[in-house]
Amino acid sequence: MPDPADSAAVAAAERAPEHVQSLTRGLAVIRAFGADTPELTLSEVARASGLTRAAARRFLLTLVDIGYVRTDGRVFALSPRVLELGYAYLSGLSLPEVATPHLERLVAEVRESASVAVLDDADVVYVARVATGRIMRVAISIGTRFPAHATSMGRVLLAWRADLPERLARADLRPLTGRTITSPAGLAEELARVREQGWALVDQELEEGLRSIAAPVRDRAGTVVAAVNLSTHASRTSVAAARRDLLPPLLATAARVEADLRATRAAGPATAL
Repeated sequence: MPDPADSAAVAAAERAPEHVQSLTRGLAVIRAFGADTPELTLSEVARASGLTRAAARRFLLTLVDIGYVRTDGRVFALSPRVLELGYAYLSGLSLPEVATPHLERLVAEVRESASVAVLDDADVVYVARVATGRIMRVAISIGTRFPAHATSMGRVLLAWRADLPERLARADLRPLTGRTITSPAGLAEELARVREQGWALVDQELEEGLRSIAAPVRDRAGTVVAAVNLSTHASRTSVAAARRDLLPPLLATAARVEADLRATRAAGPATAL
């Protein structure tokens, strides 16, 4: 089903005189597909995108014509060409290139998986990752999205947002485990703690058995533009051990990424995150 926040954003955008409604609807068709819905019928695409069957059919057949969707005549699926859209973003983003060597060094030191993510509305989006092994039921790759409220990187990225009150007011704080913070007041209190201590630790709120700890990455102006984290299994690393053994090298890595990112941006044209 369409995300209510997405629907509200689309409705607001469509009121703008420069808004191209057909582009918005075409992207809605692409976003109907996902990890849990890799193949969809016309009716399913229409339902997920909020379009009529006739409109969904026109957009799907157009996407088939230009190579972004494939079909056997009944079922539709995205084609590998859709990756070009993500690569177009990443190719202009210096962060993954800058961060990856530091993640590799961190992983070699602590033997846990490390990632970098940015904030996209209510989600974190992974832009760099070095894994030691699969510790989650859901595989993580570049472009993977998780709800920000239940992740350590998401809390770091939310904690310093100037528009945090508005975000909390409209947030869908759905429970992902029995430990997930689901009240705006509770999350606001936790984010205040993150700001005070300068890092976030999430204990089995995204997935049972998963602990993660994250630190912010700031740009030259001091704005938090990304987050770096370490993920570990609860059976292997206690909360106290994560603070003692993982936090210091994580903070050092975040500082090195910041330094290199600032140097890269200073040496060439600024690139928006």
